[in-house]
Amino acid sequence: MGSVVMRAPVDDVAGGAAWDAGGWLGELRVAVVATNADGTIVRWDHGAQALLGYPSREVVGRPIADLLHPGADRSLGRSLWDSATAGHGVMATVTAWHRDGHPLELEIWAAPVPARHRGGTTVLVFAADAHTARGIRGSSAVWEGLFVRSPVGIAVFDTQLRFLRVNQALQAMNGLEEHAHIGRSVVEVLHAVNAAEMESAMRQVMVTGRPILDFRRTGRTHADPGHERVWSCSYVRLEDPDGRPIGLTAFLIDITAQQQDQLEAEAGRRRLALVNEASVKIGTSLDLERTAQELADIAVRDLADAVTVDVLETLTTGGDLGPGLVGGTALRRLGKAPPAGTRIADILAPLGRTLIFPAGAPYTQVLADRETFMIAHLDKKAIAPAARHSPAPAQLLEQGVHSFMMVPLIARGVVLGLGTLYRSRPVGPFTNDDVSLAGELAARAAICVDNARLYRREHDTALVLQRSLLPQHIPQLPGMEVAHRYLPASDVNEVGGDWYDVIRLDGGKVALAIGDVMGHGTAAAAVMGRLSASVRALARLDLAPENLLHQLEAALEDLAEPMLATFLYTVIDPANGRCHITRAGHPPPAAVSPDGTARLLDVPPGVPLGVGGTPFTTTDVTLQPGSILVLYTDGLVEARGSDIDERLAELTHLLEQPAPTLDELCDRLLIHLTPASVDDDIALLAARLNPSTG
Repeated sequence: MGSVVMRAPVDDVAGGAAWDAGGWLGELRVAVVATNADGTIVRWDHGAQALLGYPSREVVGRPIADLLHPGADRSLGRSLWDSATAGHGVMATVTAWHRDGHPLELEIWAAPVPARHRGGTTVLVFAADAHTARGIRGSSAVWEGLFVRSPVGIAVFDTQLRFLRVNQALQAMNGLEEHAHIGRSVVEVLHAVNAAEMESAMRQVMVTGRPILDFRRTGRTHADPGHERVWSCSYVRLEDPDGRPIGLTAFLIDITAQQQDQLEAEAGRRRLALVNEASVKIGTSLDLERTAQELADIAVRDLADAVTVDVLETLTTGGDLGPGLVGGTALRRLGKAPPAGTRIADILAPLGRTLIFPAGAPYTQVLADRETFMIAHLDKKAIAPAARHSPAPAQLLEQGVHSFMMVPLIARGVVLGLGTLYRSRPVGPFTNDDVSLAGELAARAAICVDNARLYRREHDTALVLQRSLLPQHIPQLPGMEVAHRYLPASDVNEVGGDWYDVIRLDGGKVALAIGDVMGHGTAAAAVMGRLSASVRALARLDLAPENLLHQLEAALEDLAEPMLATFLYTVIDPANGRCHITRAGHPPPAAVSPDGTARLLDVPPGVPLGVGGTPFTTTDVTLQPGSILVLYTDGLVEARGSDIDERLAELTHLLEQPAPTLDELCDRLLIHLTPASVDDDIALLAARLNPSTG
């Protein structure tokens, strides 16, 4: 038989077939050989040369059986001829002889191809390394098993990002059969997911070759159209042996449950963090207004867009909290966040405003029921009960408030007020978890508000008690002019036990007394009153100063609870300027000479009353006519972060500056030596010996 001339080169036919077959066949080096019907080689491609080592010129025209291993079956040529005459293909494994002299096991596929000229038959033979072919078949089987049985959704796309294959798991996820995917893009198949973002990520992988892992697909599919779901997607580019992209594989896992658990865990962490922050930032002081504002500031951070905190009016005035709510209620707005500057905040009543609510108003009802009231979805119907009493609910609805909550402030079984939370941000309505969190914040704030209420009551009681025990009238004293001041601690600090007194004695003498009971509140004020009464009674017995102090110490020992007090006692004879001064741990007195020179008098400090076991010493000092004696408690000269010696030096410097009157001198000392918020009580007593008495 003569050789057969084929229309298309065998290289082109084989290359196109391999390319069309995709990535698996592309990984296998295939030799393409053509013989005539008697087995004579008529075509030898480059793949055959690479596989067996023979160039075309050495094998064309030779029987194909010559390439077999010497021990192989020589009937191959006959089998091919028989197959050609019968019109069937042949598959076999044979051992060939490499040009380098070593055996090579081959898998061959032979099929007759009718010649288009002169009749006859051409046999087309494909040959490949048997070991490599078996490995590829094994990999393909593994891939096929994974693709079919995997619970992970798997899709294969072509280079245009059109579906080529989808496994059963992905069909179930999308709720569509495979035929509804093939040849279509993600955007065309899945309308209710973020398909455009997915395709953008896939296109990036196709261009760069770098995989993308854990890209989130969100939305609804035909499998579950009523619920939002979340999938984790990973994309890997498919390449041929030369690195050219031939498609893309996507792997999808439904992580809706895990995502929900993660969101709930994250929300739980945020709630815990907010509660922890509230425990630190709410109740930093015993100031009622500040505590209410701290609650508003905390709640508006992560829970609401606007918050108000209102307390019962009687709470702010020190009245009785007992009256019921049958006739309505009056609330004072003490907290608001943001205070102003937003459309919602500007609608709400400002800080300090007293709000009156009738018995049927929702605010009053929440206080009466002692339970949180929430409207998850605010609308005209929901605001109708409140709209009868105020235009604010309708205005808030117009400004986008879509969810609303009122939480009562209850501490020690007493209703103190309520917090109101408004939400307008597009994050959904208040939930039961939000109600629980708001309740925790409100409970924390309520205890702090009640502590502030109780403290204010005690503070006011102590202040009234203390002022009632201070001398109500300073008598006119011949030969002596006296000025005095008392400045209680600020509202954020407890009232102490500072006191002073001016007592007229026999023989024209005058006793000046000043003291400070250590401690604060009503107990300190009560002890102060006891000591001041004792001093007034003992002074009139004309006791020596040190004996008077011993009697005061005995009075302290009679108390059920031990107390300490500093004390300074001076007996002055205005006629001659002689002073007898005794100190019990008290700051030293200061004197100003007629020439304006100021100094601290050198008087032994002694120990505070109540320590016991230490004798007191009296120091005699003579003051010139026109001199000024200044007594004070430690609140005047002690300050945080300041050295006491520097403060005493500042005191003497202020005393040396001329002052027309003792009142002006006292005012100057208070203005220059005390801060805006006084940490401790201050008692101040100044006496001038009139020049005419000298």
